[in-house]
Amino acid sequence: MSKLRDNLIVKLLLGVFLGIIIGLVSNETFIKGIITIKYILGQFIFFCVPLIIIGFIAPSITSLQSNASKMLGTTLLIAYLSSVGAALFSALAGYAIIPNLNIATNVDNLKELPEIVFKLEIPPLMSVMSALIFSIIIGLAVIWTKSEKINGLLKEFQNIMLEIVKKMVIPILPIFIATTFAGLAYEGSITKQLPIFIEVIILVIIGHFIWLALLYGIAGLISKENPWKVAKHYGPAYLTAVGTMSSAATLPVALSSARKSEVLDKEIVDFAIPIGSTIHLCGSVLTEVFFVMTVSKILYGELPPFSSMITFIILLGVFAIGAPGVPGGTVMASLGLITGILGFDDSGVALMLTIFALQDSFGTACNITGDGAIALMLTGIFKKESNTQKIK
Repeated sequence: MSKLRDNLIVKLLLGVFLGIIIGLVSNETFIKGIITIKYILGQFIFFCVPLIIIGFIAPSITSLQSNASKMLGTTLLIAYLSSVGAALFSALAGYAIIPNLNIATNVDNLKELPEIVFKLEIPPLMSVMSALIFSIIIGLAVIWTKSEKINGLLKEFQNIMLEIVKKMVIPILPIFIATTFAGLAYEGSITKQLPIFIEVIILVIIGHFIWLALLYGIAGLISKENPWKVAKHYGPAYLTAVGTMSSAATLPVALSSARKSEVLDKEIVDFAIPIGSTIHLCGSVLTEVFFVMTVSKILYGELPPFSSMITFIILLGVFAIGAPGVPGGTVMASLGLITGILGFDDSGVALMLTIFALQDSFGTACNITGDGAIALMLTGIFKKESNTQKIK
């Protein structure tokens, strides 16, 4: 198992480096082919994501039996508190640090990516949120009606999706990552924009690890287990998130990583990791809060009022739960808050989207890795209630 994990890490890193090199040396004709491949692979991955969510969450809920409703509510509460806590931590750090930073105010224009050769559209059967709500409704309804036939079908569907993940989704992820980084390198994001905000991005990434350490520390206290026994397996998932910039696309690897932990309950993993990839966006909200404060200082000469930031943070936690697990999903879902509460104009929104995109992969990696802490919390909470009927 360790060899398989290490092999995946090597492939992911190789995809990153090859993608950057290809992007830097490609001409317009060649990059057309690269971004076309990326588009097709992305279409397939995002087609599978709603099916993966149904395949894992619905049968996991039915397996949890009497704990299902309580576990769902607990997961939602933990995800919301984690996001709001991360955002508040980021805001306090922003008020202390940003006034002392000398941040460049100009963003160079990016090289425009050419049109893809052709579009092979593979629309998902439903949206991610629709799949999530469908899974919850069906799972709870099966428990209430004690429908053995539907329960059996859901478990069969879970086995089918497991094979699709193992034999189709995971093998193409390194290629998808390589094409993603090739596009970034070609348009100049890596070589031109990154140096402008390098200080801010480094500070945000440090904030991610501080928040993850706190989350896993709390999870260890709740579960009375060593949190490193979970975190140590998350290398492949972290790297996949960095490469894909998408919680949804990283879901198959995140499930595989969490399932390797000997202290996590497997049924809880199959429930918490898919739902966490959709509703738990602590890294993204931490990033967004620090960046909106930075942009406000750059463009408008001052940080947002504390009262406005508190309102923004409380509502951002709600928006994060409903944000799509795709690149830039959190900031796109909350643009109304940025303009309505913080008063950003078009220039502010454009700059916000630009610098958010530069580190979106690291925010996504924080989100995904944090889901392991939530799974450990839930294992600690609900295992205590399942001493007489242990969840397998």
